[in-house]
Amino acid sequence: MNVQDLVSEWKTDPDFVERVGMVLIHHGMVRGTRRGDGKPVAQLEVKVDHGHLESLRSEFEGWPGICKVAVEACEGCRTPGDDLLFIVVAGDIREHVKAALAELLDRIKSEAVSKTETLRP
Repeated sequence: MNVQDLVSEWKTDPDFVERVGMVLIHHGMVRGTRRGDGKPVAQLEVKVDHGHLESLRSEFEGWPGICKVAVEACEGCRTPGDDLLFIVVAGDIREHVKAALAELLDRIKSEAVSKTETLRP
């Protein structure tokens, strides 16, 4: 996902320009070490429920103060440094945008994405 191009496209909508005061971006990547114990990660196998991902995106776009939401989740075999998840939330004020991004991220990770780590020897 090219976030700069996405936001530039959104800005062509006069309603977006009128309503939006903040855009927050989450860019998740594969860590080289496992969360918790710090053991080295060789790869991460990722599965995405794209239908549920779209359902969540649509739900959060309807939150108070939120104008636009974009989500892209990468799947398959990923290695440290690879992109995993992009979330872009645009809305009126930071309290709305921060809350929406945080809740959406947690819901995606718990409901729409599953991961299996393979550790390096």
